[in-house]
Amino acid sequence: MLSEQVTNAPGHVPEELVLDYPIKMGGLIDENPFDQIIPDIHRTMPPIFYALDAYPGGTPAWIVRRVEDLQTIYFDTDSFSNKDFAPFALLVGESWSSLPAETDPPMHSLYRKWVNPLFTPKEINKLDGKIRQYARDYCAAIKAKGSCEFMSEFAFEFPIKVFLELMGLPQEMTAEFLEWEMGLLHTNDLAVIADSTRKVLAYLRSEIADRKANPRDDLISYGVTTQIDGRPLTDDELIGFAFNLFIGGMDTVSTNMAWQFRHIATHPEDQNMLRNNPDKIPDAIEELMRAYPAVTTFRTCKKEVTIGGVTFRPGDKIAMPTCLAGRDPEEYEDADRVKLGRKTRYLSFGYGPHLCVGMHLARREMRIALEEFLAAIPEFRIQDDYTVQTHTGGILQPDKLPLVWG
Repeated sequence: MLSEQVTNAPGHVPEELVLDYPIKMGGLIDENPFDQIIPDIHRTMPPIFYALDAYPGGTPAWIVRRVEDLQTIYFDTDSFSNKDFAPFALLVGESWSSLPAETDPPMHSLYRKWVNPLFTPKEINKLDGKIRQYARDYCAAIKAKGSCEFMSEFAFEFPIKVFLELMGLPQEMTAEFLEWEMGLLHTNDLAVIADSTRKVLAYLRSEIADRKANPRDDLISYGVTTQIDGRPLTDDELIGFAFNLFIGGMDTVSTNMAWQFRHIATHPEDQNMLRNNPDKIPDAIEELMRAYPAVTTFRTCKKEVTIGGVTFRPGDKIAMPTCLAGRDPEEYEDADRVKLGRKTRYLSFGYGPHLCVGMHLARREMRIALEEFLAAIPEFRIQDDYTVQTHTGGILQPDKLPLVWG
């Protein structure tokens, strides 16, 4: 179980670096964090600082805000471990790791080599027709209504449909998976997170047992029937693999989609440009991923190391906030201005050895969502006089996004 809330920084942390981090775990704010909060952090806070409540459960972590320093940490796998970058197993008293996300070299390379064939562009191409049909079905239902609450009626359910397809799970599980997802990722209540974790684990373990008895053509069956380094996966490896797919395959895609649609709903010039030039959607997504990254992962310091004049010690947690990296004014010219078509590198899918294995699938889902929605729905905007609230913490996510047109 995670420790109780810490009220004092450890002795090796300089007092002047202990600062209040405004992006709170489990928060819900009226302000768009990309408008003011994140620019303020870059303008007023040091490159690396320490917050007493930045890790899940309200415990301390270093905050690293610059791309340059984040890249250094991504690559330094000798000094920083990915183990426990999210505390789900720890919360329920188990010791498995999400695979390959929470593993370190040399095992990480073996896991990546094992899982990479599932997510090549060639494999993702095979899903194109089904992904597009799911998007069209949702768009048709939305168009008939004349308005929609984009989060619940599209952003959450559409990626879950794709995930269920990949995992060989029943489509009628969509609502239940969404409920578990909310309990895992959008609360700071450790009891709720633990309860949701147990429910997901119980379900995934039952499906793993089923595939052992009756393997099929899906990702769980792949885990059960294939080998790594000449041996079958252990039970802990199988649950870590399935749990990582659950987290990565749904919420992050939903969240990125939400920010992209929020942007074009509030920037009609960008929306109209994409309507008139759908071939520009792939490049537009790249800039929107740079400008509205949403995920913070964590590293654990393994040995003393100094970066940018700040010394990390073993056991320190380090927050890796892509939401800050994407707006780093030292890395991007006019960092707070969205220029669709801007071509630049970004950290939204991670960096280095832990570059997101599912990024080709995520890009495909986001592209098809924009293509089909813009083709089916007239020019849309956010409902008049509505304040979009944002969940803050490990994932920055719009709460509700009511879209209207006509």
